Amino acid sequence: MNIYSIDEPSFVKNLNEEELVQLASDIREFLIESCAVTGGHIGANLGVVELTIALHKYFDSPSDKLLFDVGHQAYIHKILTGRSADFATLRQYKGLCGFPKMRESEHDVWEAGHSSTSLSAAMGFAKARDIKGEKNHVVPIIGDGALTGGMALEALNHIGSDKTNMTIILNDNEMSIAPNVGALHNMLGRMRTNTQYNKFKHGAEGFIERLPQVGTTLRDLADRFKDSTKYMFVDGIFFEELGIKYIGPVDGHNFEDLGAAIKTSKEYDGPVIIHVITKKGKGYHPAEHDKLGIWHGLGPYKIDTGEVLGTKKTESWSAFMSNTVLDRAHQDDTIVALTPAMPVGSKLTKFQSELPERFFDTGIAEQHAVTMSAGLAAAGMKPYLAIYSTFLQRGYDQLLHDVDRQNLDVLIGIDRSGLVGADGETHQGVFDISFISPLPNITLMMPRDEKEAAMMIDFSLNTTGPMAIRYPRGNVLGVDMEADRASLDDMSWEVLREGSEAVLISYGPTLQTVMEAADLLEIEGISVKVINARFIKPMDESMLKEFGQDNSPLFIIEESMLTGGLGSMVSTFMSDQLFTNKIQRLGIDNEYIEHGDVDLLLRDIGITKDNIALRTKQLIGVSHEKNTNR
Repeated sequence: MNIYSIDEPSFVKNLNEEELVQLASDIREFLIESCAVTGGHIGANLGVVELTIALHKYFDSPSDKLLFDVGHQAYIHKILTGRSADFATLRQYKGLCGFPKMRESEHDVWEAGHSSTSLSAAMGFAKARDIKGEKNHVVPIIGDGALTGGMALEALNHIGSDKTNMTIILNDNEMSIAPNVGALHNMLGRMRTNTQYNKFKHGAEGFIERLPQVGTTLRDLADRFKDSTKYMFVDGIFFEELGIKYIGPVDGHNFEDLGAAIKTSKEYDGPVIIHVITKKGKGYHPAEHDKLGIWHGLGPYKIDTGEVLGTKKTESWSAFMSNTVLDRAHQDDTIVALTPAMPVGSKLTKFQSELPERFFDTGIAEQHAVTMSAGLAAAGMKPYLAIYSTFLQRGYDQLLHDVDRQNLDVLIGIDRSGLVGADGETHQGVFDISFISPLPNITLMMPRDEKEAAMMIDFSLNTTGPMAIRYPRGNVLGVDMEADRASLDDMSWEVLREGSEAVLISYGPTLQTVMEAADLLEIEGISVKVINARFIKPMDESMLKEFGQDNSPLFIIEESMLTGGLGSMVSTFMSDQLFTNKIQRLGIDNEYIEHGDVDLLLRDIGITKDNIALRTKQLIGVSHEKNTNR
């Protein structure tokens, strides 16, 4: 079938099984070829081709609401709803989003980039439907990894308690990004391999229905017999005990089985969960045999070999941070490492291999990971929690209540801080400074290179109180690791360049762009001081007071939100001290940043050497004409 001719999903309702199988094959071929050029979440999508086609065959989107948990597995949904022609722009600047996007299509009814949200959202959709007297189906699609999230379990509890009518699709591929962990994963494993329970259950229900109408006593006894005997076949009928009908396990690549399960689910009045078994990466050998999560989301690749193109050989920030902590852990047996389901992304697999008894993958459970870190610290350990900035948001109460309030020695590595690019607004790590800075006890840092990062790790592991080190996505800058650097002991800022007409303040890798702007200004005869604000919190108040006393114009540049950012804190401090310095701020101004190449996104924000130079001249009141005559 010509994939580009698809404009809406209703056509699949008229396809027979042979035609459905051919459509699935054509979609897989399209995905493999398209993502080889653009990159993307290829593994997850190859695994749900038949499932997504079946959902559109037996449900009526957008009247029926399909809610994709996380959303990175919605490529087939996008193809079936008429967006094939846009796949050449997938996850690119101003192009097709890699997640469901309401503005793209009426069929995208729920946007998500974080896991474990679909069941709570589905409860909201279902209750709204019932209040309005509507009859549409609500269908959340959630993975087995996302089911470990506390929010998903809270929603299941509510759904089962209220007997709310919906069909939950549990897509069980045994992996999220890394292999799943935990008791729930083990329970699902038993359910995958046990077919006896369903055979017994359906047989018992048929028997009970055929019983003669001789009063309620005999039927009640039979019902109780069925309910008690089921425990002979499956450990703890988890979903049914919650009040949710269980159908499965179902072969997620078999249209006949999928159709039968979905049609059966529609016959129930109340919540139903269909346990679907799929193969992540199905139909493409490199993705199918990936056990580490490499094919979860990646860049362009060679179709014939699966070789990822354009990969750099230099060390990533994640690897440098984790390996440095591992080195220190070999010297200090109180150091432990944790991550919420991201050992691959956070590059902690080496730590896991070398010190398995001191490594903990909590699964997709950020709140638990943060508070477990607090418990470890309270018991005398030195926990290193590696967590993406965008996922740390999910553990904010625990960060405040359990870590910071108790002033515990937890070191948090905030991975993917700043703009991350292709994954877009749900993954941009630009809010952490704003929500961490009000916490009274925590120290927040960001290194400009790996030398400074190693110093910050050592400082954090040998200083009391909660510590957080931000670091970006991408690769570290090559520097001389033996070169002398100013000590961190007094938590002071560092002067990188002397100058007299203005002070440019920044932190992290953004400093490189600021230094380049200073070079441009020097060519025009303008002298600026450049400050490495390596401690975002606490600020170097002594240095700021010096700037206030000499009334230096201040320009704070940061790849973060302006509201609550360093520039905001500097402005407030200078005002409170009754200083009257001219202050300019450059950063992200009260908006969500969508997906695209990071350099293009930085250009839109204005964090370029040319714009910083221009804004500096405006700050100090030097006209363009004056400078061109120098």
